[in-house]
Amino acid sequence: MNVFVISRKEFLDTVRSGTLVLVAASFVLWATFLAGIQHIPNIHQDSHLPSSTLVLMNSMQQSAVFFVPLIGLGLGYNAITGERERGSIKFVLSLPNTRLDVVIGKFVGRTTVLSASVLLAYVLVAGISLVTLDAFSLDIFLRYTLLTLVYGSVYVAVGIGLSAFMKSRQIALIAAACLYMLFLLFWDVFLVFLQFLFVGQELPESGLPEWIQFVAILNPSTAFGYATRWAIPEFNEFVLFPESDAFYLQNRVGVVVLMAWIIIPLCVGYARFRRTTLH
Repeated sequence: MNVFVISRKEFLDTVRSGTLVLVAASFVLWATFLAGIQHIPNIHQDSHLPSSTLVLMNSMQQSAVFFVPLIGLGLGYNAITGERERGSIKFVLSLPNTRLDVVIGKFVGRTTVLSASVLLAYVLVAGISLVTLDAFSLDIFLRYTLLTLVYGSVYVAVGIGLSAFMKSRQIALIAAACLYMLFLLFWDVFLVFLQFLFVGQELPESGLPEWIQFVAILNPSTAFGYATRWAIPEFNEFVLFPESDAFYLQNRVGVVVLMAWIIIPLCVGYARFRRTTLH
């Protein structure tokens, strides 16, 4: 019950602050813009999917991969550190609420905020697609929407974990910004560094070692791509991607990695928050 009360408070406070409006408006505008211009990716020449499906899926993917993490981290990093700096966290904990209730409640509440903006954006994208495209698959649309919500939950969890772990809002913000840049801007550079360090400049004909490919999946955004190809096999028809027989490089591993990125940051953040003395 305490978790429900805290999560409800988080959602309402976010709405009153205008954050939900800004989050929803920015994401909606970006997603509907891409759907409206019908941005078509460079696809595999042997693809037999109708172009209308490719247009929709690419528009949604472009919006989700970079924009959703920004929203999730933005909603999460200030959740606990902000209340600690204002001193209101003591009032919350003076009620019959445990620190675990606070962490889970804030995660649920702020994930609900992100989910509301994603759902609103995708409903409008679907409406545009129904009017402008030749074909629309509701099944694919729903599966991708669900995956996007899970993907967004990952970054909310990371943000909440940082907020529970760090002592100040500023440090949590810096850590969130660094993680965003690492996962979405510099992860390929990190993989190239591993290649130079353990393989050499010349890439073997067999490709990267499988353990480096597995390191690549540990990036939530890469795991999102794997999970998408697992849940929506149609993606495999137009996305060029190396295949492997290793069980830890199968598409379904992406789902496991996403779940781990939700659970582990929350657990680590809570473990630190539970031992922290509040001043």
